Amino acid sequence: MDIADGLAPSPHRPAPPGPEELAALRRRTTGVLVAGQILGGLGVAVGVALSPLLARQVGGTEAVAGLAPTATVAGTALLSVPLAALMTARGRRPGLVLGYLIGAAGAGVVVAGAVLEHFVLLLAGMAAFGASSCANLQSRFAAADLAEPGRRARAISLVVWATTIGAVLGPNLAAPAGRSVAGLGVPEAAGPFLWAGVVFLAAALLVAVLLRPDPLLTARALAPEADRTPKGRSFRAAAAAVRTSPQARLALTVIAVSHTVMVSVMSMTPVELGHHGAGIELIGLVISGHIAGMYAFSPLMGRLADRGRLPVIGLCVALLGCAALLAGTAGASHGRTAAGLFVLGLGWSAGLVAGSALLTDAVPQAVRPAVQGLSDLTMNASAGIGGAVAGLVMAGAGYGMLNLLAAVLLLPLTALALFTALTRAPAGEGPGRAGGLSGPAQAPASSPEEPAAPGSSS
Repeated sequence: MDIADGLAPSPHRPAPPGPEELAALRRRTTGVLVAGQILGGLGVAVGVALSPLLARQVGGTEAVAGLAPTATVAGTALLSVPLAALMTARGRRPGLVLGYLIGAAGAGVVVAGAVLEHFVLLLAGMAAFGASSCANLQSRFAAADLAEPGRRARAISLVVWATTIGAVLGPNLAAPAGRSVAGLGVPEAAGPFLWAGVVFLAAALLVAVLLRPDPLLTARALAPEADRTPKGRSFRAAAAAVRTSPQARLALTVIAVSHTVMVSVMSMTPVELGHHGAGIELIGLVISGHIAGMYAFSPLMGRLADRGRLPVIGLCVALLGCAALLAGTAGASHGRTAAGLFVLGLGWSAGLVAGSALLTDAVPQAVRPAVQGLSDLTMNASAGIGGAVAGLVMAGAGYGMLNLLAAVLLLPLTALALFTALTRAPAGEGPGRAGGLSGPAQAPASSPEEPAAPGSSS
């Protein structure tokens, strides 16, 4: 029987897990998600590293090189909705497994498009490849399903941190992955996608076998009776939950704006560095420092966010503004540009961790997966638009203006954060109350720490 069903007391169903069992289940769940995130991040990084080059080779012109990563971002945004809907109905495990399987299939389609020199097929494969990024993003929310209210941000940050390993190793494995297909009739630039497909299959197998019991279904089984019903789990209900919760609106805005600012500035930085004489080695070092800022310090952001969501959101705004100032005024100073990109990564990390934790705090258990899927749709769609606009701004007004416009995006976010802080509901007025802003002490009633009726953990 599904853990979310049949929650009335029964001698045929075991009692809910005790504190020690629940703590062990949290550790096991986090370990599986971290391992899956390492594999998923590696697959994404090893494939995407050469995607612009592959698109240029198949498309025959540099003008289409940027369409490959754009297709991946678009696929991530579009596929986040059905995958989140599946998780809402069936739990985290089926959604994560399907995401990795679609990503593996997409990698195979990319290779086929490269071999057949069919550009449209290549882009279709890149879009499906984006499903693996959906799975990676949703893993952070899966880590929060069973987390104690005071440790939600840390649970999210550990999964985000695990991406560091794949993000650093992936680009370095792209070259040997390309050489491995020599003599097979596969273009060298498509070789990494073969490897990525295998890695995604391994991630799907890992999650399918080891992510048991399902963390979302277990959290629902331990939630108060009002949060167990499937009523209100649609995306219409998710949009309504966001509209009615100031904290949820702030969280969604933080995630979308920080991701858009990061993608817009980061995507144009290699071009700016090239204009000032930087070689590919130096560009690689700058991007590596940026990735380190994004992921390596996320556990620190998680600890800070568990002391208070709103201060870390403020830190996010400050770091992103500082990054825009450093990078936008760097000119020919490669060191200043590198510092700006590193700080940009830190700001993104603060926004993603604090925003994701606040979003989880701010909405009822029943609607959380749908709201979280809506969040990933919003952040990727916004970043896709931002990346496209960034190229136009870069071509027409330069890198400095791009950073200025990125900083301007932070102004409405700052105003919304201040407004939310000043008008937040008093404690005890529902899941969007002040506890999610000032700290975890007043967690939503849907926390699995507060079981109201017997359930099953099997």
